[in-house]
Amino acid sequence: MGKKVAIFAGSFDPFTIGHHDIVLRGLNIFDEVIISVGHNPNKKRYFEIDLMMEKISETFQDNENIKVIKYNVLTAELATEYKANFLLRGLRNTTDFEYENSISQVNRNLKNDLETVFLITSPKFAYISSSIIREVHKYGGNVSNYIPYQL
Repeated sequence: MGKKVAIFAGSFDPFTIGHHDIVLRGLNIFDEVIISVGHNPNKKRYFEIDLMMEKISETFQDNENIKVIKYNVLTAELATEYKANFLLRGLRNTTDFEYENSISQVNRNLKNDLETVFLITSPKFAYISSSIIREVHKYGGNVSNYIPYQL
């Protein structure tokens, strides 16, 4: 088997320390992790996608095994384009599992050699969600403990 490449796709609105942890732990399994920032048409972004691209890229600028890209196609198509046979996902709870399991099944149906690898969120980050961070930021609260970069 060749190089093990994983796609870590999401809206990352914003990219949190929980996401950061999943990427770094993913590098223990994969040769390369491609953080893929996508636009979800069902969600209105709070942080501009280009700002997140910049902040995530800065966060991992010293790691050549991590790429940051923007995408607007099906994740299975993206995996084909980047020769990735794995999707990396983080799970905080059973609600995440139910949602992610359905997506995993569809992706596998679209590309039968595409495996989804779930990592359980580290306990110290399990309470962190992008939606909570957006809410805190919106009302002027300090979010620096929840993100791996400065806004």
